[in-house]
Amino acid sequence: MIIGIAGGTGSGKTTVAKKIRNTIIGKHTVVMMQQDSYYRDHSNIPFEEREKINYDHPDSIDIELLIKHLKTLISGSYIDVPIYDFTTHTRKVKTKRENPVDIVIIEGILIFTNKELRELFDYKIFVDTPGDIRFIRRLKRDLVERNRTVNSVIEQYLTTVRPMHIEFVEPSKQFADIIIPEGGFNKNAIDVDVISSSILHILKRGI
Repeated sequence: MIIGIAGGTGSGKTTVAKKIRNTIIGKHTVVMMQQDSYYRDHSNIPFEEREKINYDHPDSIDIELLIKHLKTLISGSYIDVPIYDFTTHTRKVKTKRENPVDIVIIEGILIFTNKELRELFDYKIFVDTPGDIRFIRRLKRDLVERNRTVNSVIEQYLTTVRPMHIEFVEPSKQFADIIIPEGGFNKNAIDVDVISSSILHILKRGI
C-alpha cells in the first residue's frame, strides 16, 4: 500500500507521516520516503546557475525515477533512493537502500500534481496549513538545516515558493481523500487512530 501526503512547504507533512507510521508500525512494516530525495541532479552546471533554478516547479522533480521506484517496490524488489544535498543542489554518490514493505508513506509538496504518480497512491492526504505559519516554519528550517540567510529565504519564498504553491500545490488538494488542517498540530482536527484504522481497513480489503 502506498500513502501519499501532500501540502505546502512547512505545512507539517512529516509530522503527519510520522504519527501515522508510529501508529501502524507494530502491525505492518513501514518505510517513509520524501519527494525531496528526487530533486534532479544539477552537478553538470555551475553552482551560480543551480541557485537560479525554480525548485518549487514540478519540473524540478525527477518524477519518472520516483514512479519507477514506487512500481519497483510494488513488484517486490528493492530500490536505491537518491540522497540529495540541498547546500550544493546535487545528488550524493551514496544512496539509501529500501526494501519492499507492507506500507510506503511518501510526502512532498508536488506529489499530487502528476496523474501517473497520483494513481499509484492507495490513500491520499493533504495537509492544509495557513501560509504565514508555513513561511515561519520554512524560515526556521532553512536557517538551521540549509545554512540559508533570511534575505535569501524571503526572496525565494516570494519569487517561486508562493507563486508555485498557488499554481500547483493548492489546486492539487482536490485529489486528496482526506484534508488535515494545521499539519497535525490541531489535535481536534486530526485523529491519527481514525486515519490509521481506515488505512488498516483498506489493507484488510486486499488493496
